[in-house]
Amino acid sequence: MVEQLEREGFLVIPGFFSDSLCRNLIDRVEELYAQEGERAGAEFRGEPGTRRLANLADKGEIFRDVFANAEILGYIGHLLRPRFKLSSLNARSAEPHEQGHQPLHVDQGLLPDAGGAVVANVVWMLDDFTPENGAMRAVPRTHLSGRRPQETLADPNAAHPDEVLVTGRAGTVCVMNSHLWHGGTANRTTAPRRAIHSFYCRFDVAQQQYQKRLLRPETQAAMPAPLRALLALDDPLNDRLCEQVTSQSGFLR
Repeated sequence: MVEQLEREGFLVIPGFFSDSLCRNLIDRVEELYAQEGERAGAEFRGEPGTRRLANLADKGEIFRDVFANAEILGYIGHLLRPRFKLSSLNARSAEPHEQGHQPLHVDQGLLPDAGGAVVANVVWMLDDFTPENGAMRAVPRTHLSGRRPQETLADPNAAHPDEVLVTGRAGTVCVMNSHLWHGGTANRTTAPRRAIHSFYCRFDVAQQQYQKRLLRPETQAAMPAPLRALLALDDPLNDRLCEQVTSQSGFLR
């Protein structure tokens, strides 16, 4: 499976997590949507046609089963060797009635460098991903192109001749090299299409969301050492990288 991940840029694993975990994650996600209301996802950014949540590592121990899953971390380690950290943990719900379409993109606009891949993402399917409800589309092997779709395509919103839809039953995960060209499609059904995204970056890159600043002190204090390391809570290099990006952008990660 590692060979497929390297070759195609993504790997779909059906039935990866249990129905009970899926149900519990949905319950917690919906609870957070209700609690946070219009501020849902405010720690990061909004997206038209979707509901968003951010900073999930601070919002329940259940999310540790997602971002710290040992098998998943094995795939991420293969992509982002020698070391990596959690960059962000968010939820995204593509809303019904033609909502949620995205242009083809690479995450954070980043390209691989001399050290190889910089970012990787895992999509945890809380609902079935179907051709009708906003499943992700991806263009296989474009992670090897060294190019961004917006610099290459006349219209990144348009269908690509080589794209495939990443579908699966609830409980499926998709591990992805985030330099792969990908994007959500429009949800043409009457129900939301929900997923959690555990996003990782190499050790020498700033986190998308500065975990040390976002996590409450009590959450940080309760994290065992391996999770503190995964979140880069005691990493001076990460502090410098994140502070530099924050000062340049004025955006609190």
